[in-house]
Amino acid sequence: MGVAYPKIIQGGMGVAISNWHLARTVSKLGQLGVVSGVALEVLMVRRLQEGDVGGHIRRALEKFPFREMARRALEKYYIPGGKADDKPFAAIPFHKQAGSIKLHELCVLGNFVEVFLAREGHDGAVGINYLEKIQMPHLPSIYGAMLAGVGYVVMGAGIPIMIPGVLDSFSNHEPASYPLNVVGAQAGDKKFTRFDPRDIMEGDHPPLERPRFLPIIASNVLAMTMLRRSNGKVDGFVIEGPTAGGHNAPPRGKLQMNELGEPIYGERDSVDLGKIQELGLPFWVAGGCASADKLREVLAMGGTGIQVGTAFALCEESGMSQEYRSALLQQAVAGTAQVFTDRLASPTGFPFKVAQLEGTLSEEDVYLLRTRVCDLGYLREAYKKDDGSLGYRCASEPVEIYITKGGEESNTVGRKCICNSLVSNVGLPQVRKDGSVEKPLLTSGDDLAEIARFIPEGRTSYTAGDVITKLLELET
Repeated sequence: MGVAYPKIIQGGMGVAISNWHLARTVSKLGQLGVVSGVALEVLMVRRLQEGDVGGHIRRALEKFPFREMARRALEKYYIPGGKADDKPFAAIPFHKQAGSIKLHELCVLGNFVEVFLAREGHDGAVGINYLEKIQMPHLPSIYGAMLAGVGYVVMGAGIPIMIPGVLDSFSNHEPASYPLNVVGAQAGDKKFTRFDPRDIMEGDHPPLERPRFLPIIASNVLAMTMLRRSNGKVDGFVIEGPTAGGHNAPPRGKLQMNELGEPIYGERDSVDLGKIQELGLPFWVAGGCASADKLREVLAMGGTGIQVGTAFALCEESGMSQEYRSALLQQAVAGTAQVFTDRLASPTGFPFKVAQLEGTLSEEDVYLLRTRVCDLGYLREAYKKDDGSLGYRCASEPVEIYITKGGEESNTVGRKCICNSLVSNVGLPQVRKDGSVEKPLLTSGDDLAEIARFIPEGRTSYTAGDVITKLLELET
């Protein structure tokens, strides 16, 4: 009997935009709900410091198989009633090549909690989305998600050929390693992150179910690379075009820009779906696909379905703060919504879609008022220092610090702190010593302007169920 794949994948977005509540709702409705796997250890720690409103984290931790680990996290970070609003959140350590056991434990716990809550109360599959570019947390994060029974691992923003082997190893609680990109490293001088589940396990545990693996690709070449070079099974593809929100693949060939300064994508950036179909694996198409017509078109071309992000990002179950969600919906209704593909914003160097909204880092004056600080560090790059050891730098950190680490000043121009702003998007901004609060930077696909079509008559907002109903309405 064949596998029953969903027609709709709810995209993994931002930091907790695709939270457990949204993913659970989508999965309960028969499609694939996906939680974002980015910075889940930060989110868990901050939610605990806010008093764990609703008791959800504590409920999940009660089911965590390693009881002492859960107890230590609660003891250290849980604040009954929550911290004062003007007090900063306690920080957690930076990720490095050789992460500490304590940080690994937080990664395992954070990913377990989010997936557990997304799976609670139904039998549908739940996925988790990671950015390959954020390499150092991968191993403990994936293990934590697998402990909670995650059904799919979706990964983009890189070439994740080593992830299938990681899934194989962790299904038997065996150690795994993952290659770390290091600027300045010579061929043959490879660095790896490593994680051994036995370092944190308490007692013996049965094997874990191996989740299906869906890499996000933007070219036929990458699809073939994943199949030929991966160290394990690839179960399908998500094919993402440059109209999707968040990070986009850079245009192929010589960089050209339009009159607004956005990168121009051309024919070379299109994926030949016919050739993808010939590979014989399930595939979903993403980027500007949030319509029943597009779903029907993809199915007619041999696809399995579509991945939808922006429509779910603005629904009631989304993790986006209601203030920002309502403002963007009002723009969409008024026909004033704008999305800018910013080639400079992200320190990764990847183009990044930015929704234009007053009071956010999308405004130049708000951006310039922010004092540069790097205290989350997820998008830092590893580089080889003169003495052969590894250093870590981010083009969005204070310019003088970046330069002392060997970075080029030109790389810092226009860079925004994606880490802090994405956490701010979901209502968990850091409070600085001077009393300032980190500002948001909202991302959206190019179809933001058309999102109002999901709002039912007589209402000012819509649900994940409204989105799914609309997408399936032409199904025959």
